[in-house]
Amino acid sequence: MHCVKAKGILSSKNGINIYRGCVHGCIYCDSRSACYRMSHDFEDIEVKENAVELLESALKRKQKKCMIGTGSMTDPYIPLERELEFMRKVLALIERYGFGFTLITKSDLVLRDIDLLQAINKKTKCVVQMTLTTYDETLCKKLEPNVCTTHRRFEVLKELHRLGIPTVVWLCPILPFINDTKENVEGILNYCIEAKVYGIICFGMGLTLREGNREYFFKKLDKLYPILKIKYLKEYGKNYFITSKRNSELMNIFHEMCEANGIIHNNEEIFKYLNTFETKENPVQLDLW
Repeated sequence: MHCVKAKGILSSKNGINIYRGCVHGCIYCDSRSACYRMSHDFEDIEVKENAVELLESALKRKQKKCMIGTGSMTDPYIPLERELEFMRKVLALIERYGFGFTLITKSDLVLRDIDLLQAINKKTKCVVQMTLTTYDETLCKKLEPNVCTTHRRFEVLKELHRLGIPTVVWLCPILPFINDTKENVEGILNYCIEAKVYGIICFGMGLTLREGNREYFFKKLDKLYPILKIKYLKEYGKNYFITSKRNSELMNIFHEMCEANGIIHNNEEIFKYLNTFETKENPVQLDLW
């Protein structure tokens, strides 16, 4: 861990990242990509020590309320958060100033802050997004070794629903020759159905590989599945987007199961929902057609 003084905290699209880097150890993580120009080791977490102060200043200046988001680059609930509680302070500010909020995580630590999530959701809208990649617990521990497993995340999703917090699942990545199976996709979807998630974001059955994360991914394949690295290189070369040969079959299953169970499965519609600020007194009616 190392600390820095940030110059700003809120992006033009109202996103924040209070940490840079991660220790979850997910073998496919795109945030390792060289294009993000991280100047330190990925596991050496950069802490923006003035993030809370910067955010409060930014929220005070905003003339119009909106949704604020975090987690697209770094999971806000990395282990350091247990000690630092920056995320909890951020949520307290969001609630105090009346903004909406959404976050992406793989960690059950999100339940620590359920009181603040509920307080925000009582006034406006607070949505927890959670990534699910594999139904197989043993495989999950290989692909995402340092974070709670899929079944635990499923339990978190159920608890959030019980407590009135809407949830969205990211069904990704699906790794060719590893978790691109009917059993895996159906298992994840059954979890989502039981947890009554609002929607599922899926860009296809595959993953992205570019400079930085490609090398890390192949290094992990060498250790976990040595033959697969050769298979990937032969099949996909250095393509950016790697699509499973079972994409059509699995996407049909995805759309059919979502449709049959009332789960939103149109990415554009879900992102509109996530980005639309509303108050409980004056909810926004989204056009579904």
